Amino acid sequence: MLFLLPLTIMLYFQLVIMAGTVMLAYYFEYTDTFNVHVQGFFCYDNSYTKPYLGPEESSAIPPALLYAVVAGVPTLVITVTESVLFLLQYTSKDLDNREKTIVTGDCCYLNPLVRRTFRFLGVYTFGLFTTDIFVNAGQVVTGNLAPHFLTVCKPNYTALGCQQALRFISHQEACTGNEDDILRARKTFPSKEAALSVYAALYLAMYITCTVKAKGTRLAKPVLSLGLMCLAFLTGINRVAEYRNHWSDVIAGFVIGVAIATFLVVCVVHNFKGKLLLSENPPQDSMTNAPMINLPRVESPLEKYIASQVSDLREEEALPSTSFKARLMRFFSWITGMSRFDHRHHTRQ
Repeated sequence: MLFLLPLTIMLYFQLVIMAGTVMLAYYFEYTDTFNVHVQGFFCYDNSYTKPYLGPEESSAIPPALLYAVVAGVPTLVITVTESVLFLLQYTSKDLDNREKTIVTGDCCYLNPLVRRTFRFLGVYTFGLFTTDIFVNAGQVVTGNLAPHFLTVCKPNYTALGCQQALRFISHQEACTGNEDDILRARKTFPSKEAALSVYAALYLAMYITCTVKAKGTRLAKPVLSLGLMCLAFLTGINRVAEYRNHWSDVIAGFVIGVAIATFLVVCVVHNFKGKLLLSENPPQDSMTNAPMINLPRVESPLEKYIASQVSDLREEEALPSTSFKARLMRFFSWITGMSRFDHRHHTRQ
């Protein structure tokens, strides 16, 4: 039972990391623990005077829809794909016994379907929260202004002295609009919607490409993968078209999502090339590739006995005998395949 202690420690360590990631994302998203940097602006700056098209819920891609798709579609696709692959490969009744003996030593056993599904979905969920943390950290630190910032800020240009000369306004009290709208307008770099959408699309596209090996999918896999990436790209374009983000915000979100998805797929789940669901042959040892060393071959007592029997049989076959014993020995040799063994035996010698 001592070998279970490191596994248990690693499991608890991963759970602590996951819980910490979720809590940090929660504090960024729903609390004011981290204050947003107040970035100044110039009076009548045309970069921030775009029209305000309403709250996020009125967008063509509202946050509720985006979060549901980002969380639900990859979960459904990965679960269904792993289940189908497992059922297609489940052709041996003693699979569970082999897995228990070889993989886990008959302790803390998990079905290979459950093991792979939880692993891929767990890494995907961790990546979602990590992406959210990176994006929120960037928004809090930079405080970049949205294209419609001055529309919701509603500064009093007369009181700020903007009538006489072009001035740079840096204090927070310059705005007279709704505080919630102003706060959201200060958190645009990088774009969260662009980062989450491209992360989910790339992770799922790489999963489909690396996992599905069925015939006839040579064209279907790239079409599906490119379709997912196109949806993520359209999400970013929609953010710019509705004046909710700049192009720089969307591009930065794309970079963050692509980087996190690529890192997790390549370095954590190793291109989804985990242990096969059904492996008839045990994995080859690393000594397989080592140079072969010629050692003298020692015959086992069983091989010596069979060889002697085959030799006696050959001698009896050489005699012009048609006795019942000779015919019976020839029939026994044909049934048990001794003739094939004798052929391989003489070939090796």
